Amino acid sequence: MAIAVRKEGTQVNSTINVTPMVDVMLVLLIIFMVITPLLRPGPKIQLAQAINPLQMPDADKEGALLVAINRDGQLFLGNQKISPTDLTQKIRDRIAGGTNRTAFVKADARCHLSAVAEVVDSVRSAGVSELGLLTERRRQ
Repeated sequence: MAIAVRKEGTQVNSTINVTPMVDVMLVLLIIFMVITPLLRPGPKIQLAQAINPLQMPDADKEGALLVAINRDGQLFLGNQKISPTDLTQKIRDRIAGGTNRTAFVKADARCHLSAVAEVVDSVRSAGVSELGLLTERRRQ
């Protein structure tokens, strides 16, 4: 009786199968492409609802001047939290030298109206020529 010797271990397959890796990367790419437009900058805010709001596509642009007020009355300029005393100067710095003097105020529906009025007054005193108040369309 003879012993069968296998020589499979000496032949190593050195090629990499990249098909599973490509499949995973394509799935991740599709997931990121779907989720990225849904992300909005700034704090989480429940906007006031209106029946006939105007469309303001400039508010979603990259360089838009967006002031947000959350439920607690905290102010945000874009994603950065700021104090109410610094708001006017920071807006002046942002619009200095530019031709775009449009600002958008995004206020939580549950915040105090006096906080919104103070922000609107500060934005106007900074030299903004057009001011938009962002709302959501009321679902019927």
